[in-house]
Order: sequence, then C-alpha cells, then structure tokens
Amino acid sequence: MKKVWNVKKYDDEYIKKIVEKYNITEIMAKFLVARQIEFEDIDMFLNGDLTYLQNPYLIKDMDKFVERVDLAIKNKEKICIYGDYDVDGITSITVMYKYLTSLGADVIYYLPNRLIEGYGVNNQALDYIKSQGTNLVITVDCGVTAIEEAKYAKQIGMDMCITDHHECSDILPDCVCIINPKQKDDTFKFKMHAGVGVAFKCISALSKKYDLPKESYLKYLDIVAVGTISDIVPLVDENRIISKYGLEMLKETKNIGLKALLKIVNFKEIDSLMVSFGIAPRINACGRMGNAELAVKLLLEEDEKKALEMAKKLDMLNIERQTVEKNIFDEAIDMITKNKLDKNSGIVLYNENWHNGVIGIVASRLVSMYYKPIILLTKEQGVIRGSGRCQVGFSLYDSLCECKDYIEQFGGHELAAGLTISEEKLNDFVLKFDEIVNKRTDGDTLQIIDIDMQIYRKDLNTSLLKDIYNLKPYGQSNKVPVFLYKNIKVVAIRTLKDDKHLKFTLKDDKFLIEAIAFSQGDRRDEIKIGDLIDVVCNVEVNTYNTPKTIQLVVQDFKKSI
Repeated sequence: MKKVWNVKKYDDEYIKKIVEKYNITEIMAKFLVARQIEFEDIDMFLNGDLTYLQNPYLIKDMDKFVERVDLAIKNKEKICIYGDYDVDGITSITVMYKYLTSLGADVIYYLPNRLIEGYGVNNQALDYIKSQGTNLVITVDCGVTAIEEAKYAKQIGMDMCITDHHECSDILPDCVCIINPKQKDDTFKFKMHAGVGVAFKCISALSKKYDLPKESYLKYLDIVAVGTISDIVPLVDENRIISKYGLEMLKETKNIGLKALLKIVNFKEIDSLMVSFGIAPRINACGRMGNAELAVKLLLEEDEKKALEMAKKLDMLNIERQTVEKNIFDEAIDMITKNKLDKNSGIVLYNENWHNGVIGIVASRLVSMYYKPIILLTKEQGVIRGSGRCQVGFSLYDSLCECKDYIEQFGGHELAAGLTISEEKLNDFVLKFDEIVNKRTDGDTLQIIDIDMQIYRKDLNTSLLKDIYNLKPYGQSNKVPVFLYKNIKVVAIRTLKDDKHLKFTLKDDKFLIEAIAFSQGDRRDEIKIGDLIDVVCNVEVNTYNTPKTIQLVVQDFKKSI
C-alpha cells in the first residue's frame, strides 16, 4: 500500500477574505477551508449556539408526526418505540422514551436481539408489540427500508411513524410519516443528523406544539451528544452544536446512568474522544454481545447503586467483546495472508463461527491496515449476515447498490453497512463486489493522508494551540488538525512499551521538540540519529511534562529529500 501525503492548497485571496470578515488567524481560516466549511456557514461553525438550531417543522412530515403522537397521547393509546441496538439506537430510544413519558404518554420500547433478529424492523417483533396492546410504533434510527414490515404493521392494525437517518431508496415504506432529512424531496438544510439527532428534532417539535419551555427537550442534549458522536456522523452544523453543548452538559449530567458510566470510564477529560473510546464501546458491547436492553435500562435508571452495578456489567461485557474481537481479527489476518486477498480491490471474508456483534469492529481495524473496503460475514440461524466498512472517499453503500442482485437485504451509510446474503449467491457476490470496487478505485490501493498545512518552528506557539482547541469537538468531517513539518533533525530516538511506540527528540535550529509515534515501534530502523526527516503530525500539549511543553504526535515520517 502506497502512502500519499496530500498537503491542502489554498486560495490566498479567499483566505484573506475569511480572515478579514471573521477576524480570525490565517491558520484558523485554513482549518475551516480544509473542513469544507462554506463562507456563509463559518459564523455558525465558530460561534453557533442553540439559537442556531433550525425549526424542526422544516423537516418533511414533521407536522404529521406531531399530530399522530398528540392523538395517541390524548386517546391514551400505547406507543412502542422501536430502535436499533447500537449507541445511536439506544440513545434514541432513551431520549424518545423519557420525553414521551414526561408528557404522560403510555410508552414501551422494543430492541431487536442483534444475534437472533438482526438489524431493523421484523414481523415477529411487530406481532409481539401488537400483543402488548400497541396502537402506534415509532421507529428510531431504523425503519426507512422497512417496506414490507410497514405494510404488515398496517395489516395487523398498528400505525407506524418512522424516524431515521439512513440512506433512502426510491421506494419508501407506506406509513403515517417518515422523518428523515435524507428523503430526496426534503428541503431541510442539514441532512447529516444521527438517528438520535432526528429523534431530538422530533421532541423539539412536540415541545413547540405544547408550548413547553426549551428546557423540556434541551435537557436531553447530553444523551443526544453521546449518540451523535458515537455514530460517527459529521460534527459540523447542527451536529457540532449538539455535541458542543451536550458535552458541556455531560460534565454535570443529571442522568444517573451516564454518571455511573463516567465513573467506570474514568477519563481525565470529558470530550468527544472520551465518548468515542470510553462510553461508546461499553454501550455498544451490550448490543454486540446480545444484551442491548441492559444499556437502555442503565440510561433510564434512577437508582445510583443499581446504575453503578449495571455500568460494571457493561464494562465486563466490553472486556468479553475485546477478547472475541482479537480472536476474529487474528483469524481474519491469517485468511488474508494465506489467500493473498490483500491483492484484491475489496476483501470479503466468511467464517460461520464468527460473532456477528463484533465483525463490524474487526472490519474497521482491517480497513485501517489495508485501506480498502472490507466485508466480514458469518452465519446466524442459517442466515449469512455481515458488516462492511471502507476508507474515507469511497462509498460502500453505493457499491452495495450495484451488487443488489446478489444481496437479500442491506442498509447503512457511505462508510459502513450491514447486509444479508443467501448462501447460494455468496461466491457470486464476492466476485461482483471485487469487480465493482476495482471499477470505482481503478484498482489502486492508496492511503491518502490529508494534511491541513505545512508549519514551521515559528508556528509552535499558544496562538496555534488556541486555534486547535477552538476546533473542538473533533469527529467525522472535523478531524484533529494534521500538519507537515519538514527538515527536522533527529537527535534522539528510542522505543517505548515493549518496542510498541517510538519516542523522538527533534531539533530545528537551536530548538528541541519532543515527538511520539504511537504503534510505530517496528519502524525504529528506518531512521538514525543525525537524519533530517519530514513528519506528518498533530500538535498537542504534553501534560506529562513539568512545565507543560508542545509535543508532536507523529502519524507518518520519512527522510527529507
């Protein structure tokens, strides 16, 4: 795999225009351009607060959703919230359940078992929900592909309101309403909410209907932020505002379950990284290991002692998940190596004994190694199911659309998807998928490292650190800034933690700069003391030093030319 360093180029006049209009540094202006923030959206990105959130009634069918929920509440009908088993789905259920319950609605919720039922709405679940006396089903983070299931719900006498954020096909379910800004005829400006973000817009619309104070729905922003950040949706526009204010709320959260989780996670700083690597894996572990309801119960729990016990169970499930994940990862690497599958444009692996709840994580890890689309498949209840992931810049969803004749069912996003395949079509699918990926990538496997800009010694100052800090919260479409620093001399180098990491001391003229390259200890012999090197890096404050110093976190390096 060839690595390509792609240093962003800028229009100097446009950068000057941004600097003058918004009174910011040239470096910050370049950050914004690199993140494709439009000129008219810069103010929202930099200064956006809760007043910038758009009117939820601008979303197609929102009035129908509010009208049907209002009718259910007035008539004391039972409402079932039907969600997904990942963090987005679990937080969506929690927010919708808590809010509707606060209005006095008669509410239950349903989570499909990942290992038995798989993703999305199914008829057996609808039968059970109907048997509970339900009149109205509200889906959250799922449902936009449930064409036959919506028809079945109508047959057995249940209305369905779909709230979702996944890609929409040309044919949509026939139901009371579909709340999904990605519908082709929906004119709502922002299209990239997570499922919990769509649920949040729904409850804010209900608050407008009942003339309730904003606090009635804003108080759930901590939960909404957790779901939004965890679902890896672009943290721009409304998602940025939700995440920014939700993270502030999370620091003083009143949700007993989240408080318990924060104790278990025990991160120094409550930010988007803590959510992604601390909270999200533990909540996701429940669904992955077949017990997603435990996470919902935790977020609904009001007793601190019970919540802490549940949080500990989540932690144990996460440890179990890590063990299973490692075994699958090792087996997958062995399959790729033995069969030379790394030569393929796209990689599809099948093992009927793999755990379906974990293969998506393994696929993500493999993408980061091979930088090409990866699909892992397993068999459950006689059905072949799988999860796929791909590199940024490639659309896995569009590729699967071109393979639809070989797939029973699929859904997802540009970068991630789930699918079901019949056994007799498996081999044909593998061949077709590789053909499509090859066509879309021209057969080249390149890891493109996007770099915001080249920096120099003079740039390593508090102004740069302030600009980097003001970009937070980081996430999809708003990554931690990446820099190119050229022609710096290696004056010391050593490995850390059983040769896993590399630690550098670099010198630029008379200035010494500390640097670390995580998980690159195997590259120790590529350079020696006295070499001049170029590094691709992040810039951060090393809090382990006293006094605190600026440190480079090296993503890649090579000898200077």
